Amino acid sequence: MLTLESAILMQRKARCLPLIKTGLFLLLLVMCRNVTFAADPTDELLSKELKAIVQKQAVAWNDGKIDQFMEAYWKDERLSFASGGTLTRGWQATRDRYHRRYPDKETMGKLTFSELEVEVLSDSSALMLGRWKLDRTSPAEGNFSLVWRKIGSEWKIIHDHSSKSD
Repeated sequence: MLTLESAILMQRKARCLPLIKTGLFLLLLVMCRNVTFAADPTDELLSKELKAIVQKQAVAWNDGKIDQFMEAYWKDERLSFASGGTLTRGWQATRDRYHRRYPDKETMGKLTFSELEVEVLSDSSALMLGRWKLDRTSPAEGNFSLVWRKIGSEWKIIHDHSSKSD
């Protein structure tokens, strides 16, 4: 038989249980606050490799060599390039777009990339975020995101979304 005293005790325990769970969770957070996990060395190597590719692209761009700049892109009709509210599909169409928009070195200006971040998604895919800037008569800058895929033994950009800052 349940006594009044045991019923009150059970009710108090029931009310305290959520507080105890919350307290334990907060304690765990405090204890783990200073724990850091070492970066995967493979991820670091890939990050450096992809950053080196875009820096090589900047060199090609600054030399006025759009075709060399395009070597980082997947040479396939499934390549996608989104910019200015327009989606361009295919390597050749993307190349042609660059040639139309940037017919000479003066229009191309000097390209720099900054704030590069790489998130390795799998053994064969990665996401890169960053900023681009064109120094020229009418400067332009903005953000970009690149989706990379390992195709054969090479990393290629399969999707580029670049936007211009206002």
